[in-house]
Parts: sequence; C-alpha cells; structure tokens
Amino acid sequence: MRTEIAAVTNNPTIIKGNGCAACHVLFKVKESMQVSEQDAADLLSEVLLDNGPMNDDFIAMVEDVHMRARMMGTTFAIKTREAKDRYIDSNFKNTLSELGSDASVYGTEIVMRRLILSNIALNIAQNLGIDYHAATEELYYFLRKNDQGTHGELMQTIRSLLTKIGSQK
Repeated sequence: MRTEIAAVTNNPTIIKGNGCAACHVLFKVKESMQVSEQDAADLLSEVLLDNGPMNDDFIAMVEDVHMRARMMGTTFAIKTREAKDRYIDSNFKNTLSELGSDASVYGTEIVMRRLILSNIALNIAQNLGIDYHAATEELYYFLRKNDQGTHGELMQTIRSLLTKIGSQK
C-alpha cells in the first residue's frame, strides 16, 4: 500500500483518465493480495486506521490528485489539516442533526429516501468521475423520466430496509 501511495503521489498520471486515486490504491491491493474488492477495502481501512502516518500520506495523495491537480476544492485543499478537520467535523455534526430533525418532522421513509438517493448519486459521481451535483442532476432526470418504475423500486427498498432495521431491535 505504501508503495502504491508513493507511486501515485510521485506520478499522478498513472491513474487512468479522470480516475480515483483512492480506488487506484484499493484495486492495486485487491490485485496484489488476490482478494475481493470488499476484503481489500476492509484491509485498506484497517491498515490506514492503525497507521497514522500512512493515513496522512493517503489523504494527502487523494487531496493532491482530486483537489490540487484537478483544480477542484482548491480552497479546502490549501487549508491546514486542523482547519480541514474542523470543517469536516462541523459538516458531520450538521448532517446528523439535519437527518434527525428530518426524521422527526417528515418521517423515516423520507430520510431513508434521501440517504439512498445520495448514495446512488455519489456512486454515479465516483464511477463517472463527475462532480456530485452533476451526478445528482443526472439521477433526478432519470428518476423523473422513469417515475413509475423507480418510485416503486425505491419504496420497496426503503420498506425492506426499515423492516430489517426494526427487526434488529
């Protein structure tokens, strides 16, 4: 892992096209260890959690490729690590508070819908190498165009998840 992080840091062009630096490292771990993607992701997370300096190098690599080199999020990228952590902490707490408030006001089905659609948009953004906003707009266009089928699938998934959550209590 350290070798691949250093390789990307030293030569970001080894990432194909507009690919993801983190995914590049993840897939190198998957290939070299001959494990599933999920096992590689778990291993990468575990190693980064246990190795602070490597975790710092990993996030620096991601920031260099995704923010500085691609000129996206530059104002965030130039902040100190402490300022970045405060910003993330604030967003983390605000989002959790907002989700809790929405659940109280609108119900858990609406919150689950929001979480699921956010996750789908995030996956689209990651897979296509586009920003989250553009991916969200593409997703909502698709949902509007295919309202009957997508609404039913979404509601079925939400109800299934809520049932599973309820049965675990």
